[in-house]
Amino acid sequence: MDSQLDQLLSSIGRPALCKSVLPTLLYCIADIAFALRTSHNVALAGAANAFGDDQLNVDVAAENLVRDALAKCLAVVAASSEEDPVERPVQHSQGQGQTAEAASSEQYTVAFDPLDGSSIIAPNWTVGTIIGIWDGASALHQPPAERQVAAVLGVYGPRTTAIVAIRVPGAEPACLEVGIGEQDFQFQVVRSRVRFADPPFTTRYFAPANLRAAAESPSYMRLITQYVERKYTLRYSGGLVPDVVHALVKGHGVYVSPVTAASRAKLRRLYELCPIALVVDCAGGKAIDPANGEEILNRPLESCDDRAGLVCGTADEVDEVKRELLGASLEHGSRAVAKTPGSAV
Repeated sequence: MDSQLDQLLSSIGRPALCKSVLPTLLYCIADIAFALRTSHNVALAGAANAFGDDQLNVDVAAENLVRDALAKCLAVVAASSEEDPVERPVQHSQGQGQTAEAASSEQYTVAFDPLDGSSIIAPNWTVGTIIGIWDGASALHQPPAERQVAAVLGVYGPRTTAIVAIRVPGAEPACLEVGIGEQDFQFQVVRSRVRFADPPFTTRYFAPANLRAAAESPSYMRLITQYVERKYTLRYSGGLVPDVVHALVKGHGVYVSPVTAASRAKLRRLYELCPIALVVDCAGGKAIDPANGEEILNRPLESCDDRAGLVCGTADEVDEVKRELLGASLEHGSRAVAKTPGSAV
């Protein structure tokens, strides 16, 4: 373990989380990177996951590697994934050096998307892994802003990196970028503090996901037109992880994935939105549901298949998208509140 990374994690005050769970998941990201490097043929695995999505051989390989990693962490008591979306107890492998962790009062549930971006992996584009870590034996029916305590975004590109966000009660939120050596499994802290920049910005970036929805939503079409007219730089790959991480690295950016009647929500809150939102929050940004403007982490999860759209990135840009997409409905809601008897105006 890199000494700077070890020092950063030690200040959090959660020994099982910082000495076992997070390092093990970082080693797992190195394993997945190596598996991808050696999987020259990307093909259907011949099965579908519980949501009906066709699985690729690399999806299955990444799923198995994460499951094997979690089996080494006694503090992880339950897990679910986008490939197997049911919270199940973790069957732990017995190893040495786990006595202290076994005696710990820490218990975590892990929810993960083992390989986000399967649709763009065949052309060899950057893809990622998304992991959320929750206090307790379940992530369901819990307040995400309080109970999701860490998130990891693994990024598989020319380099292998990870964005790690930690927010536990009693400690300052942390967001850092780690470089991962695939051959020697060495970690290097690339940035000890990942933050969105303050204005003025030399370059502004936008990533318009679900672009087909612009044909159905005049407000989304206007928004995209405004970005072009204002000379924003387009940075959109089709992968959630690389597009969000691009904004984090550049210090500015907004990712917009709205929902319409014809283009329904595909992003799952448990496996994608909540971990992404925690990372963005810890970096000083904002993540909201474009359907109602509510912050992603405000609403508890009802099921493993809860879905929503996403707007995330630099806080001012997110607020602007919210006004553009929901301006009429927000104004109507304000008038309704103002007319309510006894309400403050």
